Formats: sequence, structure tokens, C-alpha cells
Amino acid sequence: MAKPVSVEVWNPNGKYRVISTKPMPGTRWINLLIEQDCRVEICTEKKTILSVEDIIALIGNKCDGVIGQLTEDWGDTLFAALSRAGGKAFSNMAVGYNNVDVNAANKYGVAVGNTPGVLTETTAELAASLSLAASRRIVEADEFMRAGLYDGWLPHLFVGNLLKGQTVGVIGAGRIGSAYARMMVEGFKMNLIYYDLYQATRLEKFVTAYGEFLKSNGEQPVYWKRASSMDEVLREADVEAILVNCSRGPVVDEVALVEHLKQNPMFRVGLDVFEDEPFMKPGLAEMKNAVVVPHIASASKWTREGMATLAALNVLGKIKGYPIWGDPNQVAPFLNENAPPPAACPSIVNAKALGLPVSKL
Repeated sequence: MAKPVSVEVWNPNGKYRVISTKPMPGTRWINLLIEQDCRVEICTEKKTILSVEDIIALIGNKCDGVIGQLTEDWGDTLFAALSRAGGKAFSNMAVGYNNVDVNAANKYGVAVGNTPGVLTETTAELAASLSLAASRRIVEADEFMRAGLYDGWLPHLFVGNLLKGQTVGVIGAGRIGSAYARMMVEGFKMNLIYYDLYQATRLEKFVTAYGEFLKSNGEQPVYWKRASSMDEVLREADVEAILVNCSRGPVVDEVALVEHLKQNPMFRVGLDVFEDEPFMKPGLAEMKNAVVVPHIASASKWTREGMATLAALNVLGKIKGYPIWGDPNQVAPFLNENAPPPAACPSIVNAKALGLPVSKL
């Protein structure tokens, strides 16, 4: 028998039982579930990552839906347990769902939700922050000051890189990549080279228009270029001495990265995600030319509360039999606290496989 897991219960007499495997920011998501007659149980175990056995214990014999986290292994075992308990809804509180076996969910008829459309600017801001922190050696300088080593100004003390007038390289010019590019181009008057399988027309028009604005004011215009390969971006970007990753950890070979950092002290990196998260490869933590943060790209109050709301509404919508929202990236109506959310699931990644109807709202 699975060991009991501690929970906090809201609306104990609710008709529908919804589990959240972690406390989530804000209370709106809880209130939205309670208003629709849900009993909400929030796991309060003092464990960063719940095991499969922990989550099975949470699901129990009756569970209508689960809000989970990207650190959890949602495969055949958990979807089978949820199905046995009568559940047909699961949502990650994340835009990614690498931790979810969608085929297993399809097998048991469980809808899988995610939370796109609310992370774009927040993630882009962190990428820009890492770019600045790495280029201007802010973390190194902060540690230097806290260690009491500063005894006066020196010409060569923590000399970093100027961003203005340089070229920023972006690999993947989707919503987040384009938002980051706009911040770097407009904020620091950088040129842009990007690689994407699809042409980023809106981004190109933005850079062109901004370049014309600068020229009309007697300043050096900025320009853009679409590269034909990732290698071309790496060759031509002037900021090639700085690598920033806020996408997925495995896109960077950390062992090779550590060696490159050792061999090239002027090369710098800013990482929000890691190859074998939550672990870093040996040597990375000791690299002074690396800025590392614990997967906090989406960690603004507005974004995290929005993610919690969207995840809850994914689960609630499936429980109530609502259709699927037509555009999962246009989620503002769900986040408006001054009006009831639409009667729809914001984003169900396997809606087509399950034959779920699309909302006409």
C-alpha cells in the first residue's frame, strides 16, 4: 500500500476531486475550481520532486483530474492510475511536456493540458538578463564585493563586453526568441542574425522599422539577417563569446561546455536549464565565467499565477465537458480577473487524438 501523502484541502464537500501535486502561486486558480464545485487537494509534502508512488497515493481511488509539474514522470503507470480513479484530465503547469508520455495518455483517454501564451515576455526578459549578467560579469563582481576583495578602482577590473552595435544571434525565432531579439535590438541597438525553419516576417519588419527610426535621428541603423544554418549564426554573431540557454537543457552538451569554458576564459554562458536537471555536469558550478540560475525563466508573479490558472482551467474544462480554445497562444480572456473565464479548455495538446471539439468562442 502506498504511503499516505500530506495534503491541504479546500472545499471538502466539492463534487469533483482535483489534485495539485504542488502548491502553486496565487489563489485565483483555487477559487475558480471551488466555484465549479471542485474539492481541491494540494500536496504539502516537503519534497521537491514527487515520486510515481507519491502521486499514485495522491490520486487514490477517486480523482477527476490532476495538475502536475514538469519534474514528474507522467507515463503509463500514472495515467493508468488516474484512469482507474475515474480521471480524464491532467495538466502540466508548464508550456513544455517532455515529462509526459502523450501516447500513454491517449491510451487511457486522458486529456493533457499545458500553459502556453503566458510565458513569452517573462522568459525573454530572463534571457536578456542572463545576456547582461554574462557580458558585464555581474555575478563575478557581486561575489568579489561580498568577499571583501574590493580595495579600489582598477582599469582592468571585471572588464566585460559592450552590447551596443554588436550582433545578437538567435536560434529559434518563435514567440520567445522573437521577443528576446526585439529586447536586444531596441534596448541595446544590436543587429540581429537569426536561424529558424520559418521566416520571422514580423520580427524582420520590426528590426527594419527600428533601423529606419534610428537613421532618421542621425544614428547608426540596425539590420537583420536570416541565416541558412545554426553554424552561420554562431560564426557571424558578434556576441559569440556569450551563450544563453533558456529553452531546453539537452540542447547544450554540458561536458563540452565546461571544457570550452576552461579553455576560453573570455567565453561566457548564462544557463536557466540543464542537461540532466536538476543536476549540473561536474565542473560547471566552479566556472566563474558561467551564470547559472535554477529554471526561473517563467518566474514572475504574473506569469506563474497565470500558469496556475491555465493549468487549473485545462483540468476544469475537461471535467465539465467544455470544448478546446481555438488558439492556445491567445489566452488573455482566461487571465482577466475582472470577468469569468471562457467556457473552454485553454490548451489540450492531445485534443485531436482524443477527438475533442474546438470552441467557437
